[in-house]
Amino acid sequence: MLKEIRMPDLSTTGAEINVMKWLVAIGDRVSRGDILMQVETDKAVMDVESYLAGEIAELCVSEQDAVSEGEVICRINC
Repeated sequence: MLKEIRMPDLSTTGAEINVMKWLVAIGDRVSRGDILMQVETDKAVMDVESYLAGEIAELCVSEQDAVSEGEVICRINC
């Protein structure tokens, strides 16, 4: 079953979130808690973890893209 991973609330008070680097690729298997990507806000560089386990099916944003809370960042085959 294909499920979406959305950008979590990083408590940036509406600040822009920039995708710095993906740490996974399409076809990679991930477990809950694995780090998917690094992002940068106006305050810090942070890791975004997976809250699902499965196989990465699609990366919906690219490195250097600006994303917002709740935006779909990838899809996982669970």
